[in-house]
Amino acid sequence: MIFSTTETVPGREIIAILGVVTGNIVQSKHIGRDIMASLKGIVGGELKGYTEMFNEARSQAMARLEADATTLGADAVVGIRFTTSAIMDGSCELLVFGTAVTLQQPQA
Repeated sequence: MIFSTTETVPGREIIAILGVVTGNIVQSKHIGRDIMASLKGIVGGELKGYTEMFNEARSQAMARLEADATTLGADAVVGIRFTTSAIMDGSCELLVFGTAVTLQQPQA
């Protein structure tokens, strides 16, 4: 599967648009990470526990996007975008979306 934030795939022609595909995850805070983040807030710096949590959430959302695109028979997802939103105090949603497409096969 090819993923692109652009509307095209260089060197390949889009022959069919299959529809919008999505992947999302709602992530809540972890008490252990909160304690470490509070301590880090005193001295400053990266909150590595939250960075790791967000990276895991992004990977999960992308896997769900790919599964959605695969169900449609897509070769690629173009125009990929990420967005986040607060769901309730202490949790947020990470949503990734794009357009599933099929590509013309490269000439041999």
